[in-house]
Formats: sequence, structure tokens, C-alpha cells
Amino acid sequence: MSVEFRELRLVGVTKTFGKGASPRITALKDLSLDVRRGEFVALMGPSGSGKSTALSCLAGLLPLSGGSIWLDDKRIDFLPPEKRRFGVVFQNYALFPHMSVRKNVGFGLDMRRLSAAQVRSRVENALALVQLHGQGDKLPAQLSGGQQQRVAIARAIALEPPLVMMDEPLSNLDPQLRIETRDMVRRIHRELGRTTIYVTHDREEALVLADRIVVLDDGIVQQVAAAHEVFAQPANLRVARYMGYRNVIEFASEAAAQSGQVELHREGIRLSGTVKQPVRGGLVLAAIRPEDVAIVPAPTNNALDGQVTSVSPCGVDSLIEVSLHGGMRMYVRASSAPALGDRLHVHVSPERVLVFPAED
Repeated sequence: MSVEFRELRLVGVTKTFGKGASPRITALKDLSLDVRRGEFVALMGPSGSGKSTALSCLAGLLPLSGGSIWLDDKRIDFLPPEKRRFGVVFQNYALFPHMSVRKNVGFGLDMRRLSAAQVRSRVENALALVQLHGQGDKLPAQLSGGQQQRVAIARAIALEPPLVMMDEPLSNLDPQLRIETRDMVRRIHRELGRTTIYVTHDREEALVLADRIVVLDDGIVQQVAAAHEVFAQPANLRVARYMGYRNVIEFASEAAAQSGQVELHREGIRLSGTVKQPVRGGLVLAAIRPEDVAIVPAPTNNALDGQVTSVSPCGVDSLIEVSLHGGMRMYVRASSAPALGDRLHVHVSPERVLVFPAED
């Protein structure tokens, strides 16, 4: 298959487990997605959301229960993994312990019966890209976890595949190595221009790496959009919670609305918010990120007053819990750290108070 494909399409891809008298579990339902050549797409979602199942179906490691997968005008979901010729980086590295780094990276090339000169050239180029100069003769056990993950990445890109898939490749690394390897993944993607599909449960990782994010939950696509849009404009409450909208507070809205701003009230508290899904009036849920709440010196529009009940240092800033009127609590992320028991005013712009139906 040529690297120069235009588009990868998943059409109604469904995966169900269980047969006979066993309970049937739908791990993935009707996933439809177009991925353009050179694009970096992140599949996000909580554990059990279907993201790794989607990657396994795409790689050919799991047969589809429904739907189809196309590379341009060629249907590929019936092809075995080796015929698809995709590069895959697994969470557990999957290196051969008895083979040297160089042999691990060149294994897939040997299976394709490339000449020794071609294998040698591709292996050395791949090792250079992942910055493993001089490590080719070592065994995987002689490398750190971060270096082993780089070997796994080198093995995938040495194949020069039309698509590179990565299944939570950084989850076993310590925080500093995660950042370093994440930056390396981004650099390699930009240098090679390979189409990449990347599974992660880490919000920051997806936002840094991806052109677009696909959010899955319960095997169903919740939102597909540019990374900044998913972060700032979640399509529903599930996505909002996953993207860090920790404050989810029940209010009553004064009117039904399809979009735009609505007035919210609860036990003497009034707040303006922005409708993200049509609401009928009555009970709604307002989602607010702690980072979008500001401590202000005096009452103002869309401001609430309360008392500090908890302060948790988080490096350069603090997570502050504020008790508002009627026992309502709000989390605020701020650079200043007030004392326990302090009374203060907090403000949030109506555009950052996202209103969803209560039954979501």
C-alpha cells in the first residue's frame, strides 16, 4: 500500500463481544470517522470507552461485527494485519527480549524480505529519529523504559507505513519521560508527515499532540472536533466532565432555549450561562472549569460570594473549594492562595458557564 493515500474512512464500525448464551457486550457502536493523510487524530475517553477496541479493529487484530474500513477506494477490513501494513506501537512495548535493539527495529523489514542494505538503512534512520544513537547492539533489558518505548516507535516508523497507530504509548513512563517522549512523538509526526491515530486517556497529551480529538464513551462517539474546540466547547456533559469541567451544578433556568444565553437561579443565587444543548426550562446543569473562575475584589455581574473551605496547592497555583449560599460548592483554580475561612467573591463569564439539560 502506498503512503500517499488521501483518506482513511471508518464507516459504521461496530464491535460486539460474546456469543451463544453469553451476554453480548457492544464495545464499539457505529463509529464513523474520516482521517486525512498527514493528520494526527487522538482517540480519548475513560477506561472501557472503546478507544483501544477501535484501534484493534483498525489494525486488524479484531474482526468487525459491523461496518467497514476503507483506504481511499480500497476496502481493507477483511485484510489480515500484515496485509494492511500499518505501524503499531503498543502500551507494553512488545519487544523481543532476546533480540538486539537493531534486530527489533528491523524485524518487520526482514519479514517483508527487504535487502540487507535497505534494512540497515531504514533501521539506522529510525534509530536516529528517536535519538537512540549507539544503542543498536543492546538488548531491551539494558534500556530504560523510555528508551524501550523509543525502540517500539522506531520499529513502527521503520516500516514507512501509511498509518501509525499508538495505543497509550506513554502510560508506563514517569512524568518527565512522558513529556520528553510526547515531544518526540510530535516532532517525528511533523518531520515524517505520517498519518497518526493515537489512543490516550490523558487530556493534556491529546491537546498537545492532536489536530482533532475523537471522544468516546460507552463505545459511542460523543464529539469529533479540533482539539481546541473539544476543550473549550464540549458537545455534551460527558465530554465536559472529561475535559475538566469539574464544577457541575444544578440550577433552574428561567426559559427554554435552543442556544444563546439563559438566566439561571438557585436558592437566591443568580448566574448567566450559555446553552450548549437545547434546554426546556426548569432544571439544568451548569458546567464550569475551575480555571475559568476568577477571584475578584468586589461583587460584579456573574459573581458569587462564599467562604473558603479547602486549599490544595498544585505547584504554581492552588485548587480552592468555596462554599456558596445554600451549601453549593465551587472549585476555583488560582495563583493566589487564600486562607481557610476567608470570604471572597468569584466571577465567571457567561460564555464559560456551559448549560446542558439536567437529564444528560
